[in-house]
Amino acid sequence: MADDQDQYRRGLELRIEMFGREAVDQRMAACGEFGKPLQHIINAYAYGDVWSRTALPPATKSLTMIAMMAAAGHANELRVHLKGALKNGCSAEQIQEVLLLLALYCGIPAANDAHRIAAEVLREHGRG
Repeated sequence: MADDQDQYRRGLELRIEMFGREAVDQRMAACGEFGKPLQHIINAYAYGDVWSRTALPPATKSLTMIAMMAAAGHANELRVHLKGALKNGCSAEQIQEVLLLLALYCGIPAANDAHRIAAEVLREHGRG
């Protein structure tokens, strides 16, 4: 159990570093007690384990997440990971390139939605 708690702590720290305390607190509280087990999984395993691995740099992981969330049509998660990508050092040009690949391989409708969301996030962060 100690490993699990260490992973949880490490994951929570990384998540806060990437997205900011306010955003993480909001997401963790969104489903109240009912959502606590899911938040534990997200902190301990998604961020405390997979995101903490070193074979890929954080920026590469962020660009991958943008592609996956956009392709799957998960607009809320796309917005979250766009913000994380900026924090992890991704440029607007890199994000744009990923979304252009999305257009070719996943279709124009997915790319239109993703471009709109990305443009909003980039404007919010003074990069668009």
